[in-house]
Amino acid sequence: ERPHTCAECGKRFRQKVNLAVHLRTHTGERPFRCADCGKGFSQKAHLLRHRRTHGAGLARPHTCAECGKRFRQKVNLAVHLRTHTGERPFRCADCGKGFSQKAHLLRH
Repeated sequence: ERPHTCAECGKRFRQKVNLAVHLRTHTGERPFRCADCGKGFSQKAHLLRHRRTHGAGLARPHTCAECGKRFRQKVNLAVHLRTHTGERPFRCADCGKGFSQKAHLLRH
């Protein structure tokens, strides 16, 4: 049973707290801020993962062949590569505009 429904998109949730977190995808609210760089996050877990990027000596094994920028996670390199290729795989169903990241489409 999923009694909690998002008024924006109709997605349903078992717990009210999960609906509250989901609503941030529509509002763009990012209440969790990194004290080091000011970047905001919609979920505390995402902030905690980000905080590790400020640690000293962390390896960045994934390197962009185009520009040399390095990444800790392979998925972040894959997203970055779209800045070079111009790939925009996420399309708005209403207007057809393309986006390089799903989050940018959702914000649109």
